[in-house]
Amino acid sequence: MSTFKFSELPVAAFRAGAERRIVYTDHLMLVIFDFSDGPQTQPDPPHRHPHEQVSYVVEGEILFFLGDEPPVHLVPGDGYTVPADIPHCIQLLTPRARLVDAFTPLREDFLST
Repeated sequence: MSTFKFSELPVAAFRAGAERRIVYTDHLMLVIFDFSDGPQTQPDPPHRHPHEQVSYVVEGEILFFLGDEPPVHLVPGDGYTVPADIPHCIQLLTPRARLVDAFTPLREDFLST
């Protein structure tokens, strides 16, 4: 697929208040995450994966946690990068947030859910 329309992308709810839409090529994956379960009093549990990640905050405000670094407050227009295998997570500071993430290699685990 060389073009896509957001409204036509399949939606996968991966937990209550969170869903994702995925677009990918052979070597790159774009994931649009929509969260509607904020604000949160605690961050999500940290996770790690062997994929490199770049994320862009489209809507809402979050705290971003990466490894042992202090959390960073991010607003629309901000973003972050995650090296492979480094623990990271977010905490929603607003009722809603939208993040656009790019992954390489593909998140095969996302394709099977």
